[in-house]
Amino acid sequence: MNIGFARMILYQLCCADDHSFEAWFRDSATYDQQVVDGDVECPYCGSTNVTKAIMSPNIAPSKGSEEGGAQDLPEYDINAMGDARAQEVAQQILDAVGRIRDYAEENFENVGEDFADEARKIHNGDAEERGIYGKASEEEAQDLEEDGVEFVRLPGTPRRDS
Repeated sequence: MNIGFARMILYQLCCADDHSFEAWFRDSATYDQQVVDGDVECPYCGSTNVTKAIMSPNIAPSKGSEEGGAQDLPEYDINAMGDARAQEVAQQILDAVGRIRDYAEENFENVGEDFADEARKIHNGDAEERGIYGKASEEEAQDLEEDGVEFVRLPGTPRRDS
């Protein structure tokens, strides 16, 4: 079976909280529509207020160039493999994140906006060691990392079931 090669675009994105991350899109129109629909979500905070970050282009040699090109790449038809399988994998990831979030909410103490302070107290032995969850700003999270406080970031709750 001869299947064609479909190109995809990798964008460097940034959310309103200044988290930077990458995402693949079929084309720029797909990116634009997914942003309008609120389907592009920051994996760190769950914000759907996402924009493209400034990035340098990655230009591959042309197909006929001596340095190689598309003929050296494996051929995949993203459209044929694509939508149903991609949606299935995305849903599995969202389900797994949801299970982790549910576990934390059922078994840990919600300390809300005091997460960074409480995590630091536990780390320093100034508070009872226990599982906690809550919210921290990017700056607070960076400070915790620099101080060697162990924690896990969970992406925001999915906006809707799909």
